[in-house]
This record gives sequence, C-alpha cells and structure tokens, in this order.
Amino acid sequence: MKKLLTLLFAFAFSSLSWSQMKISGTVKDATNEVLPGANILEKGTLNGTNTDFDGKFQLTVKEGAILVVSFSGFETQEITVGGKTIFDITLKEGLQLDEVVITGSRTPARSNTSSPLPVDIVGVKELQATGQTTFDKALQYKIPSFNTVNTPVNDATSLLDPYEIRNMGPSRTLILINGKRKNLSSLLYTQTSPGRGETGADISGIPTDAIKSIQILRDGASAQYGSDAIAGVMNIILKDDYKNGSATFRSGVTGEGDGEMLGVSINNGDKIGSGKGFINYTIDFSKTALANRPGIVDAEGEAADFGADINDVREFLSRRPDAGNINGSPETTAAKFLVNGAVDLNEKSQLYFNAAYVYKKVNSFANYRTPYWRTLDDYPYLANFFPGSNPTNPRGYDGYVPTFEGNLNDYNGTIGFKSKLNDWNVDASVTFGGNEQTYSISNSHNGNVVLSPTTWVDSNNNGIVDLGELSESSQLYRENSPISFDPGGTAFNHVVGNIDISKVLSDQVSIALGAEFRTENFEVIEGGLASYDGGGADSFAGNRPENSGNFNRYNLGGYLSLDWDINKDFLINGTVRAENYSDFGSTFVWKTSSRYKFADDKYTLRASVSTGFRAPTLHQIYTQKAQYSFVPGQGIQVGGLVNNVSPQARLLGIPKLNAEESTNFTVGIGGKPFKNFSFTIDYYSIAVDDRIVLSTELTPPNTQAFAGLSDVSFFVNAIDTKTSGLDFVFSYNRLEVGNGKLGFNLSGNYTIENERDGAVKNPAFAANSGQSVVNATQEALFFTSRPKTKWILGTTYDIGKFGFSVNNTYFGKTTFKQQGLDSNLRTEFTPKIVTDFGVNFNVDKNWTISFNANNILDVLPEWSFKAENANGQAILNDPAQVKTQSNLITFNQRYSQMTYDGYHFSQLGSLFNLSVNYKF
Repeated sequence: MKKLLTLLFAFAFSSLSWSQMKISGTVKDATNEVLPGANILEKGTLNGTNTDFDGKFQLTVKEGAILVVSFSGFETQEITVGGKTIFDITLKEGLQLDEVVITGSRTPARSNTSSPLPVDIVGVKELQATGQTTFDKALQYKIPSFNTVNTPVNDATSLLDPYEIRNMGPSRTLILINGKRKNLSSLLYTQTSPGRGETGADISGIPTDAIKSIQILRDGASAQYGSDAIAGVMNIILKDDYKNGSATFRSGVTGEGDGEMLGVSINNGDKIGSGKGFINYTIDFSKTALANRPGIVDAEGEAADFGADINDVREFLSRRPDAGNINGSPETTAAKFLVNGAVDLNEKSQLYFNAAYVYKKVNSFANYRTPYWRTLDDYPYLANFFPGSNPTNPRGYDGYVPTFEGNLNDYNGTIGFKSKLNDWNVDASVTFGGNEQTYSISNSHNGNVVLSPTTWVDSNNNGIVDLGELSESSQLYRENSPISFDPGGTAFNHVVGNIDISKVLSDQVSIALGAEFRTENFEVIEGGLASYDGGGADSFAGNRPENSGNFNRYNLGGYLSLDWDINKDFLINGTVRAENYSDFGSTFVWKTSSRYKFADDKYTLRASVSTGFRAPTLHQIYTQKAQYSFVPGQGIQVGGLVNNVSPQARLLGIPKLNAEESTNFTVGIGGKPFKNFSFTIDYYSIAVDDRIVLSTELTPPNTQAFAGLSDVSFFVNAIDTKTSGLDFVFSYNRLEVGNGKLGFNLSGNYTIENERDGAVKNPAFAANSGQSVVNATQEALFFTSRPKTKWILGTTYDIGKFGFSVNNTYFGKTTFKQQGLDSNLRTEFTPKIVTDFGVNFNVDKNWTISFNANNILDVLPEWSFKAENANGQAILNDPAQVKTQSNLITFNQRYSQMTYDGYHFSQLGSLFNLSVNYKF
C-alpha cells in the first residue's frame, strides 16, 4: 500500500511538473525599441509580471496558457504559449489607454479623437515632470486655460490658493474624483484679489502620486453634472493598479536659500479576492519652510498714512527696511492619505470605493504693526506685551507682528455598486465629503475699550463713562487682553447620492439617465469672546455668536442623455437636466453636441451649445463678519460683510441671491494628419446672466446698525458677463533623433473678450447714494486679472536611461485697477516666459533620480503704470505723483513685486527640486 501511495505521489508530482513551464522574452515596439513596464498576464488568472528596464520578462505558466500582453498607448495582444519558451513580442501603437474619455458624457466611454467635446488629458508622469510641489501648481504649468496664484495678503487664503479655468473664477469649475462630485472648501475668498467672493474645492491637497490621470472638460457641463460646471469639469482619476508600487523622497529649496521642502510618499496596492479586485493606497507627508519676499518700505508714504513723525519712521526703517513684514509663501505642513479600490462580486457586479483625508497646517503673518502705527501713546501697555530692542521706547517696544495659524481638515469618500442587468449598466453610489478650517491668532491683542459693568462706578452721576472713572479692573481688554485668540473658523460638508443607468441600444444609439440627491451644510464656527468682543483681535476678528451657526439645504436633480451615431462619422448627443433646490427653486438646462469625422478619420469637426447654471453657495448666502483690510491712504480699517438674510440686509434693501444662468457655445477641429502629430483648435463663448459678485466696499448709512464700520460689502446678482477665446493644442512626439526619441507639445489659450455685458444692477441703496457695487477694481479682478494669453511649449528627449525636458510657459499681459489708484491710470504686468528644466535618470529597473530647476532664469513679475488719457500721462510725468500712486497700491512698497491686489503668476524666483523614486 505504501509503495502504491509513493507511486501515485510521484506520478502526480511529475504530472504537475510537466504542466508548468518557465518562459521568458522581450517586448518591443514597431521601431524595435524595448518597452519597460509592459504587462504580461496569464489569461484567466492573476499570474503575471512586468518587463524590466530592458523590456525583458520571465514567468512560470501552464503549457497551454494564453499570454495577454499590454502597454499604455499600444494595442493589447493575446499569444498562445503552445510549448514555446522564448518570446520576441512586438506591440503596435494604438489607442492610448489614458485617452478613454469618461468626462463630459454620461453615455458609455468614447475615445478622445471621436469626442464631440474638447478634453485635456494629463497623465501623472506629466504632472510629476513639472517639478511643482502641489497638484494645482503642476496644472498651472500644463494647462494654458488653468490659472492659480498666491494672494499677496494671506490670512485664511494661505490654506488654499484660488484657481480657475477660462477666467471664470474658482466656483465655476466642477471638481470630480473618479466621476463623483468633490466637496467644496469651507473657505470664502474675501480679500481684494482674484477669486474674490468665491469658493472652490481643495485640489492642492490631492497627492499627485495617487493620480492616474486628469481629464479636463473645457466646456459647460451643467446638463450632465449640475451646478458649478459653467466653465468646465475636472475629473481626477485615481490609480487602480495593485502592482507597481513605489516610494518617493522629495526635497527642494528656492534660489534664495529659503522655502526648504522635504516630502516622502508611498503608493502601493494589493489584490482583493480571486477576481480582479484591488486596493491602491497613497501616503504623503511634506513640510515647506517659509519663503519671505518683503519689499523695501517708503518712509514718506508711511509717515503720511499713519500721521507719524518722519524721523521716527526713518529711524525704524533704518533697522527694519521691510517694516518687519513677512510675506511670500508661508510655512506649510501637510499629511495626505488616499485609498482607491474595487471588489468583484461576480462576473457582472462590482463594489468600488475610494476615500481621502488631508490635514494641512499653515503658519503665516499679518502686516507688521510698527511702533508709529500702534503707538505707546494710544496703547501704553504694549511695551509690556511686546518688549523689544528699540532704544527710544520703554522696554524697547518696537512694534509686533501678529501670527495667523490655520488648520485644515479635508475628507471625501465614495462607496458604490456597478452591475450589468439585461445589458443595462447600473451605477449607484453615495459620496461623503467635508472641509473644516479653524484658525488661531497669536502675538496680537484686543485694544478695544470694553468695560466691565460690575467695576465701573459713576462717581459723577452723569451716566457717562469718564476716563477718570476707569481703572484697570474696568477694562476687559487692552492691558487685560490676552495675546492669543481663537477666532473660530468655517466648515462645509455634503452627502451626494447618485444613480446612473446607461445602455448601448444598438451600434448607433446609446442612452443614459440618472438622478442625484445632495444635501449641503455650511457652518460658521463661533470664536472665543476676546477674539470678537468690542471689535476683536487686532489683526483678525473672530466670528461673533450672532453671525455663527449651521446652515443647510438640499437639492434633487435628474438627467437624460442620448447619443446617436447617424453613421460611422457623424455623431449627435443631447442631454437635458432638471434640478430643484430647497432654497431658491427649480432650474432646467440642456446641451447638444456633435462631431463629424472626415478624410479617413484623420480630422474631426466638433461643436456644442448648452445652457447652464450655478447655485449660490451657502458660503455666499450666510457669511457675515467684520474683517480687517487695507484701505489705500488710510491703513488697515474694519469693514463689514453683510449676508443676504440678515436684518442689516433688509435695512439696505439687498435682495436674496438667485442662481446664475449661462449659455455656452463651442466649436473646434482636431486631427491626426500623419503619424506622431495631432492637434486641436477650439473656440468658446460663455455668457453668464445674474453673475454673483461680492460688492466693493460701500459707505454704509450713518445708523447704529453699522456703527464702527468703515464700509460694508455684500453679495448680489450684479452683472451679466461674456467671455470668449481660443484653445490650441499641438503635439508632435516620438521623433527619432540620434539614438533617442524627441517630443514637442505646444498648447495655448487666447482670450478674445472677457467683459461685462450691460449696466451694473445696483440695489436701490447703492444707486440712491451714488455708489456702485462694482467699481473699476472689481472689473479688473473679474476680467483682466488673469493673463490675456498663456502658452506652454514643452520639449522632451528620451535617450537610454536618461529623460530630459524643457518647459517654457508664457504668461501674457495682465491689467489691474487697484484700490486707491487714480482713475486716469492702470497697471500692467509685463508678459514673461518662465523656463523649467528637468532630467530623469533611470539607475536600474527600480531606482529613478529626478532633478528639476523651475524658473531657471529667475524670472519675476514686473509691472508698470499706463496712462488712460492725458491726465494720466501728466501724473506719469511727475515723479512725486508716480511715487504716491505706487505707495497707494503696494501699501508703501510692502508688496512691491505684486501690488496689494494681486499679480499674474506666482514666483519666488528659481526653485530647485530633487526626488528619488524606488519601485517595489
């Protein structure tokens, strides 16, 4: 019996050995170039491998196995092993896998070349090649119609820079993650800078290493996706590979030796179950030090603004030429976590999920309070609060600089179910997302007179508080003030439920329909008493109880979409959508688009026309606060932002907000006339009615309701606008030069018009008092504060183990009409070209070293005055008046590089980055 068992075991072992075999081979392209990273999979199993740096692979498979060989940008091949052990495989170029467009249409996916809509597709390697430290800054140097810029005065804005597509503001671009709506930030931009009065999603917090590709739809898409998609849609597609993990170490420094950056990230994954289930995760930690770029402050301007003795000002500036100001790029610490995955429930059903959490801490500063601005005559206790080294003041008091610390928590997650039922594709999901920003103020004080009623004695019996009757115990603040404050913050969250159903009815017709339910909640978090009482902390007032609270709304929408391929060349798409909001009612929008291919599919004509809408955000409806701002010639003043549902709004006669409405038109042509060359040219026109704006600062009525405020502002549907322009993309790649491959990509955006259409719709309060909610400064921020044209010329050359890239970004003219600037003048930022250089060295199949020198020529923004007329030219002919005007818009040269209201691109000068990547 034992011999029989031994014989059976030996037979089974020999049979098993005979059924398995070891194979090897090389994968190349049609030009005989090896393809590192190509995927070889034994069909029907999870057994597979990838080619190494030399395009070679080894794998143990069953003798009768079929190999599935794939690589991005090439046609997938299936090869039967058939007893063969050595393979020489050649893949043909085909549809690029990352060009399957899922953005802009609800019907089953189509390739980019046949899409009736203009879509930019950017892979993660292209983003990483920019050398930029955050995702939004990388897009700035890859997408011409995308712009973002650091704001001159940071405060809460330091947590999240405003961005926009086609000069339409951050709130008119919808952000999706894997096709699902991402939550808005809780931050409302209220500074007088680009993006004023709007809010957007925090895309800077998304770790680049977690991204597979980006699809940017440059067309209105409210009919497909609902509110916020007037300018376009950005769909961030996450990595879905459980193999090919890597770890990256990043470091960097500016050419000035500051702004040091250190970061480390890990991206990896694993399979789930026996099917195609996977999980991919990313962990990213980074810290960036302060990069300070203050200006040299003008003494005469300071003395005039603050009514100070010129000698005192000069003495202080002799020791602190920048007046102690700290501005530039703040110290930032970030931790980012993201996971993406899916599990096959059966052959036709899948459970999918993704989740992300981002924590950011930012340390920035308010304007320095100089000793001639915050004087000991007015605040004698400051010498005890902020002792210094000034020999002319008690205890060396030399002013102080309040700090601003911000903490951001942003999270989002989606869980969904996909299935195929009777050839219908069904996708049901629920998405959660939120953003909370809380702040703290240090090195400041509450200098307001707020009395304790239990300690004040009316010794004169006149019912009036006389200075002689006050004691230290009578003062709640001033000499009794804390120097650190909790001003509160804001929070926003939403819950979104989606169900999307689609089917290919025939070779010619596809249909899609679906519904969305969304609930949103905006919270204004109350600050500590000392942060707002009597006017609050010196630099950043906290949220008062009457302005704080939770505010909620919900909406329900549904859509129907139909694609009809009239023939193999001609496609027509139509989409309609109805939506109802709990706070302002219903809306109905539609879209139709078409595409026609000709000349053997080498060229494609495409066009679309649509209507759209943008709902006012809860931030715009409910934000009310006092805020500090710089008023030219008057220094820092306290203004009030009045919301549209407050008693103050009723006193001013401010109407409630309605949704914006838009009409979009796009027409373009794309083509691939010969191998390796492709192009697209698209014209767009966007008309927006009842655009919501944050008004300029208006003088309020002289009533108790507005006591202590230098001005008031509020949100209002104030203007109609029209924007049009051209987008260009030209690509010529894989050219054989020497022993390497050369590639070119030229893309550009040119704004034809971006302007107000018709008169400003002023509320009665503004019109009756001779004021307007939109002034010249506002007009410039809306329409000319982004480059009129922007071009990106990228060149790559790959040879052996090296890859080289040179990127030139041209920022065109930008025009401002800053607060306080004489109406006969304007400022223009000079067109500039920023040059970036990068090199990659593939040490072996696991290690890659990358070096980037961004802005290698150390190009900085430059501006100059331009005369609007003869009166303006007379000002420019007088150096004294020029100096006065310059001081007005730079806060006496504190912000000499960018002016107080903004500039056309963010630059700290040259930036050098080094990264080391290890593939697992």
